Amino acid sequence: MTNSDLTLRFAQPEDCGVLFELIKGLAEYEKLSHAVVGNAEALKEHLFASPRYVEAILAVYGGEAVGFALFFHNYSTFLTQPGIYLEDIFVLPEYRRLGIGKALLTKVAQIALERDCGRLEWSVLDWNEPAQTFYRRMGASILDEWRICRVTKEELRQMGNG
Repeated sequence: MTNSDLTLRFAQPEDCGVLFELIKGLAEYEKLSHAVVGNAEALKEHLFASPRYVEAILAVYGGEAVGFALFFHNYSTFLTQPGIYLEDIFVLPEYRRLGIGKALLTKVAQIALERDCGRLEWSVLDWNEPAQTFYRRMGASILDEWRICRVTKEELRQMGNG
């Protein structure tokens, strides 16, 4: 791969269909296709309406969208600084080992630095050893002492109603 073969750019409204297809590709890779219940229209609204909930960087290689990074801002009370949470990063399997994942992660890190963020965080599945190895090689620490807490659907309604 040469640098001229790869373009990283912020997703545009017309990219939402292909971006959603890449999201479905990620779900398939993670054996979570059944969990994809959203759609490209909702994604477009959350990327481009007001308020804007997420941002996405698209990796275009040889004119084809082959990967993405989707992220949003969070906040560290201990650092008293904003941060970026990388919700998803994905490169189509046939385009891996070309430096595209590294380029995407580097781009998000650059955005975090430009925005004076105190940290960049994301999660990785416990079985995904190739991703864990890649992230460690990029300088990330994997925090064994933290666990993700999640409330969805009915449990969220119950919690919200006290």
